[in-house]
Amino acid sequence: MNGAAKGETSRYLIFDRDDWAVLRAATPMTLREPELQRLRGINVQIDMDEVAAIYLPLSRLLNLYVSATQDLHKVTATFLGAMAPKVPYVIGIAGSVAVGKSTFARILQALLANWPDHPKVDLITTDGFLHPNSVLEERGLMHRKGFPESYDTRELIRVLREIKSGSARVEAPVYSHIVYDIVEGESVVIEQPDIVILEGLNVLQTGPSTGTDGANEFVSDFFDFSIYIDADETDIEDWYIQRFLSLRESVFQDPNSFFRFYADLSDDEAVETARGIWNSINGKNLVENIAPTRDRASLVVRKNADHRIDRVQLRRL
Repeated sequence: MNGAAKGETSRYLIFDRDDWAVLRAATPMTLREPELQRLRGINVQIDMDEVAAIYLPLSRLLNLYVSATQDLHKVTATFLGAMAPKVPYVIGIAGSVAVGKSTFARILQALLANWPDHPKVDLITTDGFLHPNSVLEERGLMHRKGFPESYDTRELIRVLREIKSGSARVEAPVYSHIVYDIVEGESVVIEQPDIVILEGLNVLQTGPSTGTDGANEFVSDFFDFSIYIDADETDIEDWYIQRFLSLRESVFQDPNSFFRFYADLSDDEAVETARGIWNSINGKNLVENIAPTRDRASLVVRKNADHRIDRVQLRRL
């Protein structure tokens, strides 16, 4: 384990890449290259070595945590003389736009689903809890999309409360990145999973009261474990610009795309546009709202410019 600043040392155990990789122990590789290719996000380069060194130790740790938590629920039920409801283990994944949260979540989901005791792992994103564009326009918040006030946090907490209560069926709204809006009439169905992964920008944030009785209640209150994906802001900005250029050649070409008007930009125009969006929206949101929640995470992974993780910080129990 490497050294760290005094504050970090007091809260976290710090591992470099090699030290963390050793903690894989005998965990088998259950992912194959074709599947990894399907799980990768746009411009996120992750190879099998990264899965072995970073994700397998994490999946092993989480498997141990999930088993221990399930045993604790059984002990509590025995004490109360009641049947133990199936309560999913909830993992939150936070970080900036373009930092690779979605890819991280999909790979983790695939690995956790292959452990014998929890074959059902559901993944939901906070994008589905953005207010519809009509509401954002009415409130003058379209330029603040992704900021905390653009989400229906009360609805997200309601869904998490149902999930954690062991409800047999819970529905969550669906968001389309093509039309850049909530899809009316569609939903993601969560039916008694063993694990739920919630991925989003501000899932570790605390803020004004959201409880109906006036009590403070936050999204992170429902997490059993949380992960923050960290990187230098300059690297994240570069990743955002490169992703924008890739989307210009793909998703933006769709006639139904909300951003169809970006499809015909030249390279220079696209870079200038992406940098402007970053500086006015995504970078600002990172500095003001997302990065300050970093030290609330159970685990922090630090990426280099090539997306490879070189440091892992595990919060002390």
